[in-house]
Amino acid sequence: MPPLADALPAALRDRMTPAEMRRIGRFLLAGGFAAFVNWAARFPLNEVMPFGPAVIVAYAIGMAVGFGAYRAFVFDARSGRARDQLWKFILVNLVGAAEVWALAMLAVHWLAPAIGWTTWVEPIAHGVAIGIGAVTSYVGHRLLTFRGH
Repeated sequence: MPPLADALPAALRDRMTPAEMRRIGRFLLAGGFAAFVNWAARFPLNEVMPFGPAVIVAYAIGMAVGFGAYRAFVFDARSGRARDQLWKFILVNLVGAAEVWALAMLAVHWLAPAIGWTTWVEPIAHGVAIGIGAVTSYVGHRLLTFRGH
């Protein structure tokens, strides 16, 4: 088991089988691609709408990419009912979208002014928020959306 896993609580560490570690790796790759699509989509959207709404619309675009990738490559859930998985996926991602939006907005409108940060505030804040939201997303999809796959 990797040294990082030694820092996890025993109950969680016991679940970190080689198969689960591979699934997490695939999630990071697929999720990284979906997150990139999310992040990159915000730039053209920002040309036609304010930052806050652009973050939400970009999240929805990344979500569509993520559903297909997670279903096919991460959780091998193609045999499950897509409709059942989709509503759970949307539920998990509504929580994730709220989390990403709140973190991005807090960073842009509170943290950045508080510490005098002025360079690339929106892209960096949005990217960091997406990264933090990835943890919540994995747990939600593993335990709810694609449970048993």
